[in-house]
Amino acid sequence: MKTIIEVCAGSYEDCLSAALGGAERVELNSALSVGGLTPTVAVLRRVKQDTDLQVICMVRPRAAGFCYTEAEKALMFEEAELLLDSGADGLAFGFLNADGSIDKESTGRMVDLIHARKKEAVFHRAFDVCRVAGGAMEILISLGMDRVLTSGQQAKAVEGRELLRQLRKDYGSRIQILAGSGVNETNAKELMEYTGISQVHSSCKDYREDPTTALGNVSYAYLSAPHERCYDVVSAEKVRQLVEACGS
Repeated sequence: MKTIIEVCAGSYEDCLSAALGGAERVELNSALSVGGLTPTVAVLRRVKQDTDLQVICMVRPRAAGFCYTEAEKALMFEEAELLLDSGADGLAFGFLNADGSIDKESTGRMVDLIHARKKEAVFHRAFDVCRVAGGAMEILISLGMDRVLTSGQQAKAVEGRELLRQLRKDYGSRIQILAGSGVNETNAKELMEYTGISQVHSSCKDYREDPTTALGNVSYAYLSAPHERCYDVVSAEKVRQLVEACGS
């Protein structure tokens, strides 16, 4: 099975770095500091214009969890249509009920919308806070989901490798499984060999300083020392190292 490297990108420049490093696919977001939110259409269009990347766009209206109000859902579907009509190759999303189960009605609607345009439907790491992993996977398969991004319901994919291995064994013939969270050039190959999963998702993170981040008693820092004056970016070199490590 072909190895696929997906880079988690938070900007147009991140996508350029992912392409330069040899990645084939990105998950395009904004606001990665809160786990990723819906990107702008302008960024998507520029990425599709200037690269050959397959672009999966995040559809997520806010930080925290994935149990959305009806108003939030309406906005998500509007954003989804705009992104698909602007060149997105697929969408990453997640709808949950308050008890941690899959919101089947909203998920099914989104899958149908995506498939009507012959694009890919990806359930993101909302899966990792579902209470019953196997039951959630069965529901996603029944709704026609193409792929699930998961860390094996642990903070990092390496820690969740046992569940990842079991999910691949039980469901890998019916749905694509993408392993993500803490995956990098030092551990990806071993993780893939152990789990049998052929797709990994990585931030390939580096840091760039913005000298205007803080002055006196005013600070817009969101990273801790020694990067408190920085913002995170995709490193083309780390992407290249990851691609080479995985033999992609």
